[in-house]
Amino acid sequence: MPDSIRTKVLAIIPARYQSVRFPGKPLVEIQGKAMVQRVYEQVSAASTVDEVIVATEDQRILKKVESFGGKAMLTLDTHQSGTDRCGEVAQTMSDFEVVLNVQGDEPFVPPQMIDELVMTFRKQSYKIATLAKLITEEANLFNPNIVKVAKSIQGRAIYFSRHPIPYQRDIDKKEWLNTHHFYQHIGMYIFDRRTLLDLVKLPPSTLEAQERLEQLRWLEQGYEIGLGITELTSKGIDTPEDLNEFK
Repeated sequence: MPDSIRTKVLAIIPARYQSVRFPGKPLVEIQGKAMVQRVYEQVSAASTVDEVIVATEDQRILKKVESFGGKAMLTLDTHQSGTDRCGEVAQTMSDFEVVLNVQGDEPFVPPQMIDELVMTFRKQSYKIATLAKLITEEANLFNPNIVKVAKSIQGRAIYFSRHPIPYQRDIDKKEWLNTHHFYQHIGMYIFDRRTLLDLVKLPPSTLEAQERLEQLRWLEQGYEIGLGITELTSKGIDTPEDLNEFK
């Protein structure tokens, strides 16, 4: 799509205070800055993003974002996912036709990775798109906390799983990485705004409940998800112990 007619991109950062595993995570300091500020600054540096807003259920996060000059919006505290929280914000932001969902626990997400996702979305005119990265380490392949994705020849996501996919029958597991390209899902999404508003109305699905992966709800309902392949890396913060890497 030519730049002269390209649609504006709204980047939303869901930042929930009441995390089960790590309460107050968006406000934890990493090298002198709150995590939510670091995410905000990284996303703002992406050349394809027109506006950034933090979606939160907590006044403390709202005030922190406003204190460093960022934009934030209070959302309901009943949302079950970051996508639902993004949907509430997108409902009020009709000036934007494209919505980017960047997780609030990625303090060092490369701006170039965000640009790669936006360009994937625009190049193929997808309604939903996400990213994946080639898995090169055996430990990552068999780690259920690292989500894997299988892709079609056309570059769409076929399935997401916590288990390595595909299963390689009659091949020793130590050889799997040598005989097939496995991909790790990067949990960042971009949506056509109208599609996002439809997605948040969908009921939970059987596959989603089994894998605990909300994107399976969309696939099970027949939505296509475009898949861009990146060589970049971003390290998320899931637990307090993960912070040790950044001290």
